[in-house]
Amino acid sequence: MARLKDEYASRMVPELEKKLGTTNRMLVPRLQKIVVNMGFGIVSKDEQKALVDDLAAITGQKPLLCKAKKSISNFKLREGMVIGAKVTLRGERMWEFADRLISAALPRIRDFRGVSNRGFDGRGNYTLGIKEHTIFPELVESSAHSGMDITFVTSSTDNKAAKELLVSMGMPFAGRN
Repeated sequence: MARLKDEYASRMVPELEKKLGTTNRMLVPRLQKIVVNMGFGIVSKDEQKALVDDLAAITGQKPLLCKAKKSISNFKLREGMVIGAKVTLRGERMWEFADRLISAALPRIRDFRGVSNRGFDGRGNYTLGIKEHTIFPELVESSAHSGMDITFVTSSTDNKAAKELLVSMGMPFAGRN
């Protein structure tokens, strides 16, 4: 069982009940899924394969390839070309990924001062952008470099409760806001 999931059940839920002032455990926000999205645009087949393999190694799950819906001649983009990949993590893999991201990957970012407070969408979800996917310890040598977006989808309906959940998980937010 995931270390972060055990910690959530034993330590975070009672702590969040007190902070949010709720008496019902089912109203305490919880992590529902994590969506990892990597848009790499128009790249060669070899680089595309390398990026997809890197995403699979990071998440432990096979990525879904995202294709262009429309052709755009100015960008030399044709309908049906692969321009990105995404993975939706739930259950044990979600907790393992969150733990590795917070405890191992984020501290490896050069000149890291915390993640932005402005990634909340107003509905209790948080999106974090990473410029280099090579910060993950699973990737020893990576020939391709690309950024990624990581979205934490919570059961909360407001940003305050979602932020409390992420802070209790150990997410290093910049500043005190």
